[in-house]
Amino acid sequence: MAKKSSSQKISFGKRIFNFFKWILKFAIFFFVSTVLVVFSMRWINPVTSSIMVQRQISGLFDGEFELIKYHWVDYDDVSKFMPIAIVAAEDQNFPKHFGFDFKQIEKALKENKRGRRVRGASTITQQVAKNLFLWEGKSFLRKGIEAYFTLLIELLWDKQRILEVHMNIAEMGDKIFGVGTASVAYFKKPAASLNIRQAALLAAILPNPKKYSAVKPSGYVRGRQNWIVRQINSLGGADYLKDI
Repeated sequence: MAKKSSSQKISFGKRIFNFFKWILKFAIFFFVSTVLVVFSMRWINPVTSSIMVQRQISGLFDGEFELIKYHWVDYDDVSKFMPIAIVAAEDQNFPKHFGFDFKQIEKALKENKRGRRVRGASTITQQVAKNLFLWEGKSFLRKGIEAYFTLLIELLWDKQRILEVHMNIAEMGDKIFGVGTASVAYFKKPAASLNIRQAALLAAILPNPKKYSAVKPSGYVRGRQNWIVRQINSLGGADYLKDI
């Protein structure tokens, strides 16, 4: 019986060792593959994103066969007002932080604790990580993976590339993704021709593009648009991003 018990312990120990060995191999594979993918996307423009794929699949299940509208526009071919409008609306410390704005996180936690309207504190980099690679939701698992991709993106891309990708893959309406598609759909003009108010309007609907409309903006959206224009001017306009 003693020999059998000892054999069982060795067998159990071996299974545990093999399990952790498998975990280590998976971790190494995940790290190497994600680094290569993120690094390559510093120069290779994404042909789609995780959120686009999810929207398309969801639409098909709902019997909607309309394809996602998306086309890429280079940073230099976008109006100078669009990048600063997005930064003014969503992440004013974008040029200064390393993917996480801890002051805004602390402020959001305090406001939520006081029972005020729940607000988020996601930076532009975090939104790129989520939209490009992940799924929607608020689980600890997703937030943890989002934090990992956020760090990778900040390490391997420059700020202009992060903003360029965000402008192109952000959801800006029903099956409408990116500033290139949105500017044509809403204003019948290319992204290069957007004026400050049009750029601010697109930025105003970003928090919830399925609820807010650029075609028939509500009073709230108009108010937010006006606030973004003031913030752009307060930050110094497009010059605020000249060194990114």
